[in-house]
Amino acid sequence: MSFTTRVKNELTGLKESQAEKIAFLSAFFRNAAKWNDKEMELITENASTAKKIYLDLKELYGIHAEIVTKKNTVLKKNTLYQLRITERTIFLLETLSMAKEGTYLETPPAFLVGDNEEIRSYLMGVFLATGSVNDPKTSQYHLELLIDQPKEAVFVQKLMNVFDLNAKLLTRDKGYMIYLKESEKISDFLKIIKANHAVLYFEDIRAFHENKNRTNRLNNCEQANTDKIIQTSYIQLEQSRLLEEKLGLEQLDEKIKEACEYRKKYPEASLKELSEIISLETGKNITKSGLNHRFRKIKELASQLEQK
Repeated sequence: MSFTTRVKNELTGLKESQAEKIAFLSAFFRNAAKWNDKEMELITENASTAKKIYLDLKELYGIHAEIVTKKNTVLKKNTLYQLRITERTIFLLETLSMAKEGTYLETPPAFLVGDNEEIRSYLMGVFLATGSVNDPKTSQYHLELLIDQPKEAVFVQKLMNVFDLNAKLLTRDKGYMIYLKESEKISDFLKIIKANHAVLYFEDIRAFHENKNRTNRLNNCEQANTDKIIQTSYIQLEQSRLLEEKLGLEQLDEKIKEACEYRKKYPEASLKELSEIISLETGKNITKSGLNHRFRKIKELASQLEQK
């Protein structure tokens, strides 16, 4: 079962008020229904969605929809659920604020989504009709709503952004796509439409990915530091060898000589580690900064020798 199906199954089990059910049905019918004067047809891939619509229509209006199953012969080849309504279609269009006096309304009136609960139900209807969301396990965070009509698409985008979701609208070949890419915003949308179990799952997976990415960044940082230490140590070792070959260690200042000898003895030690080793073995305290000063002097001497 896909994550989208799990979310939709959860949503269809929510308890709603009459006003919320009307907002839900209006959104679903606008984005999934085809109709004429005699009948309406809705098609969904989700069995629990078909059942919810059937029950809501029966409870609110006493309308009995006919449910027919058929096989989808395109792409997924899954089962489709077709709901046919052959009674009171004009009444239903007007009651769901889809038409007024025979004229189709491109967007619903403001009173249909008068408060946040009704907005939530409307967005839930759109999602059940045309929405999909990637499983967070894929690490490709994406939620989208596909809408045919331009004004409806803008209307839905505005409803989503009432909750600061930063929803984006994109024109497609056959309509419009409203989408979310930010994991936090997708989680917020699921919270808004009250897919609470899906939110818990989504957040668990998201937290796992974040911890994994944080660990990888730390490991990469640690590896980069190790590489830098090795490279610096190698350069210091080569400079020390040059001084030994060209001048002889006996000709060098005692502190410079000591630094050369210990670098040769501990070629892979970091500057901090080497200063601690020298302090321990000689009994003379030397800081990382002090040792770094000696190696700068070694670098200057080596550079002078190379120029000669």
